[in-house]
Amino acid sequence: MDSTTIIAIVSIITAGFTTGVGTMFPAISEGKSVAAALSSLAQQPDASSTITRTLFVGLAMIESTAIYCFVVSMILIFANPFWNHIIAK
Repeated sequence: MDSTTIIAIVSIITAGFTTGVGTMFPAISEGKSVAAALSSLAQQPDASSTITRTLFVGLAMIESTAIYCFVVSMILIFANPFWNHIIAK
């Protein structure tokens, strides 16, 4: 196996691992935050606007982690910076 093939294999495995972990843990934390928001809404219905606004901001921040992991995996697959280093040799 030459170095180009090794870089391709490692990049594809890393992209798959990044996408898998990067979407699994944000999904778990989104579920936990929604469950906590629903329980707090059940206890204090008067503060529903504040709780939902804070929930949506928190969900957007959690989801941005998954989007960053997706972007990293797409860079590893389609615009790998290590290819240029190997091709230049």
